[in-house]
Amino acid sequence: MATKKEKKKWYKKLHTTYRLVFLNEKSFEERFSFRLTRMHVITTLFSLAVIFIVLTFFLIAYTPLKEYIPGYPDINQKRELYHLNRTIDSLLQDSKQKDVFLTNIKNIIEDKDTQVSYKPPKSTRVSYDTIIDRKTKQDSILRAEFENETRFNLYPTSPEGSALIHSKVLIQDQNFFVPLDGIITGKFDILEKHYGIDIVASHNEAIKSVLDGTVILSTWTPETGNVIAIQHSGNLISVYKHCATLLKQEGDLVKAGDPIAIAGNTGELTTGPHLHFELWYNGNPVNPTDYINFK
Repeated sequence: MATKKEKKKWYKKLHTTYRLVFLNEKSFEERFSFRLTRMHVITTLFSLAVIFIVLTFFLIAYTPLKEYIPGYPDINQKRELYHLNRTIDSLLQDSKQKDVFLTNIKNIIEDKDTQVSYKPPKSTRVSYDTIIDRKTKQDSILRAEFENETRFNLYPTSPEGSALIHSKVLIQDQNFFVPLDGIITGKFDILEKHYGIDIVASHNEAIKSVLDGTVILSTWTPETGNVIAIQHSGNLISVYKHCATLLKQEGDLVKAGDPIAIAGNTGELTTGPHLHFELWYNGNPVNPTDYINFK
């Protein structure tokens, strides 16, 4: 009987109505009040706890906040790591290509042989053993015609030779500006390692850029004196040596026909006032007279 009475007491306590009153401390004036029971308080707190738990679950499951929880798996992590790995590999190859490019620029200035362009290592994961080389009759005829046309090239089997052949198609599409009006006294001769032409003109005459581009080199060397080199579109570089004065600095943007230097007679490898002008495509020298109409 005692237990039944105790249960009734607890039940009555839970449903006993109380009045919560808010008074003014000084005047004891009643501001507002409302009725409540213990059951209402417990129900309200439980409902708030459930709502808080549900909101927390949705915030963690459907927002980026889950990435800040230690040990929480990220389904996109492997994909991001794969893309980052490929990006790093591409940056490494690009860095090596730029190193070779800068080395070739230095060799151009010092009249040394250039290096072969950097080739990325072949992937060992790909197997070509199952590929069948099926040559048709038309393909064989085309191959024979091409080999006959390129038989007497200076570099028939080297990458430089193929680059020179391909350069004639691309460079001819450019509209070159004559760098300096004068008489050509030294011709292009790759066998003698004379990778450009010599133009004699009046002293202190302006040297002009052959195309739009960016100055990548503006310096002085003991052999070639004041030298300026400009990078143009299509991996084309123009070099101007033995200048009296340089008018542009590295990083300057120039337009075709803009004055970039003054003709002179600086450097040890010169016998008089002239301009030594060179054109390079993909790290290989080409004859400027094949593409520029010198008068």
